[in-house]
Formats: sequence, C-alpha cells, structure tokens
Amino acid sequence: MYDLAIIGGGIVGLATGMAIAQKHPNSRILVLEKESSWAYHQTGHNSGVIHSGIYYKPGSLKAKLSHTGNLSMVKFCQQHGIAHEVCGKVIVATDPKELPLLENLYERGLENNLNVTKLSAEEVQEIEPHVSCLAGIKVTSTGIVDYRQVCLKYAELIQLQGGDLRLNTKVLKIVTTGNSQVLETNQGSFETKFTINCAGLQSDRIAKLGGVDPKAKIIPFRGEYYELTPEKRYLVKNLIYPVPNPEFPFLGVHFTRMIDGSVHAGPNAVLGWRREGYKKTDFDFKDFIEIITYPGLWKLAAKYYAEGIQEIIRSFSKAVFVQSLQRLIPEIRSEDVIPTHAGVRAQALMNDGFLVDDFLIIKGENAMHICNAPSPAATASIEIGKAIVKEIDIS
Repeated sequence: MYDLAIIGGGIVGLATGMAIAQKHPNSRILVLEKESSWAYHQTGHNSGVIHSGIYYKPGSLKAKLSHTGNLSMVKFCQQHGIAHEVCGKVIVATDPKELPLLENLYERGLENNLNVTKLSAEEVQEIEPHVSCLAGIKVTSTGIVDYRQVCLKYAELIQLQGGDLRLNTKVLKIVTTGNSQVLETNQGSFETKFTINCAGLQSDRIAKLGGVDPKAKIIPFRGEYYELTPEKRYLVKNLIYPVPNPEFPFLGVHFTRMIDGSVHAGPNAVLGWRREGYKKTDFDFKDFIEIITYPGLWKLAAKYYAEGIQEIIRSFSKAVFVQSLQRLIPEIRSEDVIPTHAGVRAQALMNDGFLVDDFLIIKGENAMHICNAPSPAATASIEIGKAIVKEIDIS
C-alpha cells in the first residue's frame, strides 16, 4: 500500500513527488511513467525558458506561481549545480499598432511585481544589435535551463527519500475500493491511498479513468522550431520576443538562446492529429476522431480561423516562417536556419470553444487531477508541487 501515487513523470509530476517527499519524508510514494525516460513529452521538448510571468492575468495561478517559481527554479539550480542563466529578454514592437499593446504588457509586468524596463529602439539595439523595432521592454528575470536535467535531479531527490519510481509503466484502469485506489497497469497493480494525476497530454483521459469529468479536453498543438546555423548565432544574444497578438492565444515566433549555446527560432502553433505526435506526418486515428468530433474545437476554429490558416502556411512554407523571423531580425535569410525539434502543447479546451487559460486542478475521490498545465508549468513546477501538497492530507 502506497500513501500516494503520481501518474506522470514529467516536470510537474516529479516536482510534486519531490514536494511530498520533503514534507512527508516517511510516506510511501510511487511515481508511474509510461515512457522509458523521465521528461519524455512536453518537458523534454520545450524551449528551456525560465519564464518571468509577465503575460499572465494578475492574480491567476499562472501569474503567482510563475513569479515565485522563477525564483525557486533559479535557487534550485544554484543549489544543485544545474547549468542555467538569468539572461533577461526583450519584447519588441515592430509595428505602430503594437505600441499600445507593448504599453499594456509593461503595465501588466508591473502589476505582477516584475522588474520591467521600457526601451527605445536604440536601447533595444544596445542589448540585441540586430533587432529592428520601434520600442521594447526588458524583463530581467527571464532565464534559460535544460529542464531534462532539472527533472533528473527531482527524480534523484525522490529516490533519496525512499520513493518508488517506475518507468515503462502505463496506467490502464483505476479502481476505487473503499478508502484506497488500485492502479492497474501493464506492469501489475498498485494500491494507493491517494492519487495525483500529472499525465499532461493524457491527463483528461486519466481523470476519466478515475471517475472525474474535467469539463475540458486536451487538444494537442504542435510547435515547430528552426535553429540558427552556428555561424549565425551571433545575431541573437539572449531572448527576443514579439508583442503577442491579443486575438490569438499563443506568443508568436521568437528567438531563444538555449543553455547549450544554440539558438532556436519559433514556434508556430498547428493542430496535431496525434496527442504525442512531433512530426507533421504523425497521425493516430483515435486521437483524430476525438479531436475532430469535439464541438469546442469547431467553436475555437470559428474564432481563430484566419490565424490558424496562417500558422498552417508557416508550417509548410519555410519562406513564410523566415518572413516572420525577419520582422524581428531583418538580416535573417532562409539559409541561416535549419529545422530542429518540435514540441506538443497539451492545451485544455472547453466545450464552448474557450481555451482554459489558467492551471486547472480538479479534486476527485482520494485523488487530484492536474488537467491543464502547459507553459509556464516547467518554470512554476516547484511551486505547483508545494501548492498541491498543501491541498492534500496523507497522514
């Protein structure tokens, strides 16, 4: 009998396990991951940014936990010798109609208690010499890290506290029996007093196995990236973002220097036909039917069809993708970028066509389900884990 079982070995699941182990060192903890390694899906394919929290609605979980999570993540990396850098980022306006949006973003940064600075075009170029813009803001607390390395350290700390970590273990069924639950997997059954669902791209399905309707469905959005060739990395010093389009729920293509020194450009945001599909050709019939028959998707498409079409064109046309990059750095040329990895964002979508814009945490019987934890969940992971621990009693 385990005191607590966590389904999902991404950064949120492992951070939660670490938080439980630290607060309840004598508890029996189980972490189940269906893949062969930790951080296999969203965590292992993200851009490695330690976010500041500037974009999120003041007072929301995302705003609060990303701000405190930024500080916690940097401190954690310092304590454990994990390579990271607090390099800051610039957000720039390249069109006059973006200037009031930039001002709104600056005000939001102040509301979220961030150190943000207004920049003239000339001041932006002092930081990022190759950027062309009308104005910008600097966010000093943004950083970079390899979240796979963070996850490996989380897992190590759980094991040091006696936690039981199982890879290649897929949950197939959840049976509630009195005051406990039995998790039936491809590697046998495990009994636990309490279950925490951190299954990311599969979190809504796991919730339903546990008898909970999250009132939202995970819709996969694939984000594709290009990488600057090594001889062109000098064009980007740190992180360069456009002002996000308030009519579209994604940030737009941007430049990110990774902790290994490479520079990635992207992502776009296109609907995936497989929840765990990282290639354009990836397709799963069950996932496809589930997505295409969901009323919320069609309501979302009706609102954003023009932007969605543009994202699809950018996915299949390198020239169009490069044009988006040239808005920020005009001297970028097609031969300066090569395709690199893609990621999949597990975005919860409600039946009415509205995207769930905050972390979604649902309590069940002897269970808790984290059913929407896209970016900035990696940044906020330590604080998400702490918040979950406060809400449960495993004594």
